[in-house]
Amino acid sequence: MGLNITRQDIELLAPAGDWECMRAAVANGADAVYFGVERFNARARANNFRTEELPEIMAFLRRYGVKGYLTFNILVFEDELESAKALIDACIDAGVDAVIVQDLGLVKLIREISPDFPIHGSTQMTITSPEAVEFTKPFGLERVVLGRENNLKHIRTIGEQAKLPMEVFVHGALCVSYSGQCLTSEMWGGRSANRGECAQACRLPYDLIVDGEPKPMGDVAYLLSPKDLAAIDIVPELIEAGVTSFKIEGRLKSPEYVANVVGKYRAAIDRYFAGDRSAPSREEIRELEQSFSRGFTHGFLKGTNNKQLVDGTFPKSRGVYLGRVERVLRDAVVCRIEAPLKRGDGIVFDAGDPTKKEEGGRVYDVRHNGVRIEGEAQEGMVLEIVPGRRDVDLQRVRPGDRIWKTSDPALDRRLRATFETDKPYRVFPLRVKAQGEPGQPLRTWWTDIQKGTTVEVVSELEMEKAAKRPIDEELLKEQFGRLGGTLFQLEELELDLRDGPMLPIRELNRMRREAAEKLTGEREKPPVYIKREADPFADARDPRTARGQRRAGANGAGAAAGAPGGKVRLTALCRSLEQVEAAVRTDAAMIYADFEFIKQFPAAIETARRAGKPIALATPRIHMPGENGYHANILRLQPDAVLVRNTGALYYYAKARTERAGSGQPFPQLIGDFSLNAANHKTVRLLAEAGLERITPSYDLNIQQMIDLLERADTSLLEIVIHQHLPMYHTEHCVYCTFLSEGTDYTNCGRPCESHRASLRDRIGMSHPVRVDEGCRNTVYNAIEQSGAEYLQHFVELGVSSFRVEFLEESADKVLEVMGLYQEALAGRITGTQVWRTLKAINQLGVTRGQLVK
Repeated sequence: MGLNITRQDIELLAPAGDWECMRAAVANGADAVYFGVERFNARARANNFRTEELPEIMAFLRRYGVKGYLTFNILVFEDELESAKALIDACIDAGVDAVIVQDLGLVKLIREISPDFPIHGSTQMTITSPEAVEFTKPFGLERVVLGRENNLKHIRTIGEQAKLPMEVFVHGALCVSYSGQCLTSEMWGGRSANRGECAQACRLPYDLIVDGEPKPMGDVAYLLSPKDLAAIDIVPELIEAGVTSFKIEGRLKSPEYVANVVGKYRAAIDRYFAGDRSAPSREEIRELEQSFSRGFTHGFLKGTNNKQLVDGTFPKSRGVYLGRVERVLRDAVVCRIEAPLKRGDGIVFDAGDPTKKEEGGRVYDVRHNGVRIEGEAQEGMVLEIVPGRRDVDLQRVRPGDRIWKTSDPALDRRLRATFETDKPYRVFPLRVKAQGEPGQPLRTWWTDIQKGTTVEVVSELEMEKAAKRPIDEELLKEQFGRLGGTLFQLEELELDLRDGPMLPIRELNRMRREAAEKLTGEREKPPVYIKREADPFADARDPRTARGQRRAGANGAGAAAGAPGGKVRLTALCRSLEQVEAAVRTDAAMIYADFEFIKQFPAAIETARRAGKPIALATPRIHMPGENGYHANILRLQPDAVLVRNTGALYYYAKARTERAGSGQPFPQLIGDFSLNAANHKTVRLLAEAGLERITPSYDLNIQQMIDLLERADTSLLEIVIHQHLPMYHTEHCVYCTFLSEGTDYTNCGRPCESHRASLRDRIGMSHPVRVDEGCRNTVYNAIEQSGAEYLQHFVELGVSSFRVEFLEESADKVLEVMGLYQEALAGRITGTQVWRTLKAINQLGVTRGQLVK
């Protein structure tokens, strides 16, 4: 292997949505499980556990030597901080092995409660570079869960540079958007993915609109629905890239799925450490497909291949491909099968349009040349497949339809048998030492070899001199070895017995039972963490101060009157040079340039300088290994500010500022964007302490949650985006490359994004623009503009003095018109409601309040 990696260095991490799934994971070889309780986790639709079950859960897991991680991987709102603290307290008391956290403010709160309670940085933190890992180190994170977009080369680089254990997803559903950066469910249904309520809008059909015209796509309609991740055949490469924890997705999946996938990956990891690098068998792959599969892919682990990532013809699990219908008979279909099939299996006929009702059901009979096949028919055979008469209307089935095996009851029964058993799921080796002589009790020491704990058990009776058969090795092996039904098996026995002693068999049996109970109890003991009393609001301002300020502002003449000193500024984010040229003619206090191609940055800076306007340059939302050149270029251009969109970039700029300190060279102001997900005052404070001078609140906040934040946070640090096209998906998957080129990635796609404009038209006819950044990542923007104009007065009264208007495709005239409306409102000459009504009148698609009103 060439590496000093041992089996103990690698963790197989399984999902558990309920008790059955947890048992299935433990029974099939998981080293750790992750699970959620009724609140604060990214799978709100899972059954989840209850907080009061935490001690029982952790005792069960510790009994088997399995670690338990609680998912706390959502954003936490201001009014939830007390409840969040209570859950962390419960986790510490129960001895949870770690919490998986997204919210940086929650990280801050945990560290105020406990300096040593383990925290894992969730994939929702969008940690994709060594710099992003370095950003977490002051907070004592034990592990980071890398973005699913990181490839093997990235993983190795991050591991070598950042030297923190890395957890990587290896199997299960893929999000098309970067985790923590998807706002689609939030925008369309008030169901935030950052709150565990993803509505899976990426699995819906879309029409591709190119330069204003629909592009014929045949049966390809699911343009954003990725296949499922399956990395079982590259387990050796992942181990050697430095992956510490192999994570399986699936807290909404069945216990059979958990048993199946965990068992397969357990075998693959064990094969590697046994020196066997053979690939998994076709049967193993088929069984994985059977439990759940939209088609398998390596995702991004082997690099970007847009063509392999998205099939586009169906959005849901299909199972195992059987073949195509060759003929339709009166009671059967003829098919040359490509996978085994037997009576009782489930099948579905796929005519290529998943939006229509599909025929499917159980296989009633399997015939070959008219003769029934008993048992399982093997791949390659030409079969007559007879479905149940009430299940399938064969008149709706056509030659050429694909057939999928959707279920295999025999496989399910075999998988259930692994965890539906009265026997212990695992047994652990014991070493026993026995000492004594007649006239003394028998003293024994029982050592749990795997855990390293020892208990002493002493006989209640004194030993006597044996008249016939004294206690010897054979007798003790027989009596102490009867450990069936316990967690243990006798492996080593050491005797120090003198003068032929004896004890009744019943006493030896009692000692064995006592030892097993004591050792089990030792296994179940929770770890002890430091725990302090902490007030979540000790670092917040008193809401009464904010409300007093608000009342004072309410007596003022206009919107600006409520702000400190009456000074309120409006900034403009532009995505074209034409917009910049228009924005500098307004009263905008700062211009943000957020261009697809950085070669346009110098012209934007020159335009702003000529007009005497400060200008900020925006970073990409994602920071990958090897992309620091982008940020170095921004610093060379000497903007007045940088709009920082991820923690990796924040670490880079904060470090550069420290290195430049004392040189006399000016350094741009650092402004944090919405994608840093500041949803509570603690996150705002942490980001300010990390080097940001202004912070944009998360787009997950509705109006009440925003007000709660503004009452507690230092509003002088905040800039609210008051007008925009909400950026919904942000994805490594490139729509332009996949559907407008023959290429597979940016190296061979021919750059169709430079000559075409694409959008995705949804089921209600809205076309959502797709834009590309310098790293060839796509952002899908909501078609309809969002305005918070009606809330301007509330925000100003609470002390907010900076507001941003963001443009996407607007003309210069539209930039001037929209900026003018907001300037009039901030000056108190018109109301926010008047702004809203005017926007609704002048916009072809109208305007929305977006997530603010949910």
